[in-house]
Amino acid sequence: MQQWTFADLFSGAGGMSYGFHAHGSFEIVGAVDAQVGKPSSGRGTLECNKTYAANMGIDPFERDIAALSGPELRRLLEGKLNGRNLDVLSACPPCTGLSRANPKNHMEDDSRNSLIAKTAEFVAELTPSVVVMENAREMLQGNFQHHFNALQSDLRDMGYKVHSGIHMLSSFGLPQQRERALVIAVRRDRELHTLEELWNGDRVQPDALTVRHAIEHLPKVAAGQVHPLDPMHVSPSIGTEVTRRRLQATPHDGGSWIDMLDHPDADVVLTPAMKRTIAAGKFGSYPDIYGRLWWDRPSPTIKRECSHFGNGRYSHPEQDRLCTVRELALLSGFPEHYQFKAGAVSNMYRHIGDAVPPMISHQLAKVAEWVLTGERPELKSVILPGTSLRAEDIMTSENPIQLGLAAA
Repeated sequence: MQQWTFADLFSGAGGMSYGFHAHGSFEIVGAVDAQVGKPSSGRGTLECNKTYAANMGIDPFERDIAALSGPELRRLLEGKLNGRNLDVLSACPPCTGLSRANPKNHMEDDSRNSLIAKTAEFVAELTPSVVVMENAREMLQGNFQHHFNALQSDLRDMGYKVHSGIHMLSSFGLPQQRERALVIAVRRDRELHTLEELWNGDRVQPDALTVRHAIEHLPKVAAGQVHPLDPMHVSPSIGTEVTRRRLQATPHDGGSWIDMLDHPDADVVLTPAMKRTIAAGKFGSYPDIYGRLWWDRPSPTIKRECSHFGNGRYSHPEQDRLCTVRELALLSGFPEHYQFKAGAVSNMYRHIGDAVPPMISHQLAKVAEWVLTGERPELKSVILPGTSLRAEDIMTSENPIQLGLAAA
């Protein structure tokens, strides 16, 4: 029997919802996403609602949340709520306008950032017991943090206790260096608990956070081929012979184009932009493009445009191809059976890069359970089956932090 109700705004491919769905005591009463891939693309182009429906069993509402009112959202959810109160509301607005990956975001305030503060309108209408939010770290410390400050002020005026923090999600078992802002707010009649409090100083074995731990067990597959037992174990074909030669010349286990400076084929495999960078001697993070993952480190941040060699360090540590959809999904905390549905494989990659890691959202579901019941879950019960994190990977701390975190 489902015990609590959960709704997801900006639901995407279901990264946040799945953690609550897998908990077993939350009923998803609605999800909303406009499926916009880029500002220049139309509604529906991202196709993420197909992935959501395939894994959660319900179809999200395709709506522009910027134009949605609180009463309109209530009407969308009424059919599933059936007069019940909403227990948990998730709202994870797009991080594209905040991400430091786009230099413009340091100077120009993207209109999508206003969706952070708009969340207060939905909270006022639905008065959920718990609100959860995940976004880029800049939401809390960037030039445009006033959007979050406005939300926090509104929530406090409504009687919510709010806790926010910036975390490297590898601290909670994700095999990826993904730095994100996490927010949890609870209504005045509930006691606030947090993810840090749930972990209570415990940590994950370092070797459980590596690319090797997450994906080495997967069978080999060639670029452009679909594994017969797993249609998600597929990567794009290599477009040109020069790209193929560039990848073959990239050293295994963490190599990048910067290692090809003295390669016999350097004049061919290095692009004009690479050659200009070499001449200027200003490399910055540029060596990561066309780079391979390291076996024995966490993955670098997997971003939404992870479907091309030239967009980051997304190549397999030793096989000559881009990491498959399944491999990047495992590195992003999705369970090994998760299905991605889209006409374009590039959209499947976007679904992964955009998502809240389900490994983390499942832990947030356990925190919500703690808030709703007053009973602290055992840490090892928060592990999402099918992901790379296992009970034996967690080390108990000898110096636990003091429980009972206060928040205004």
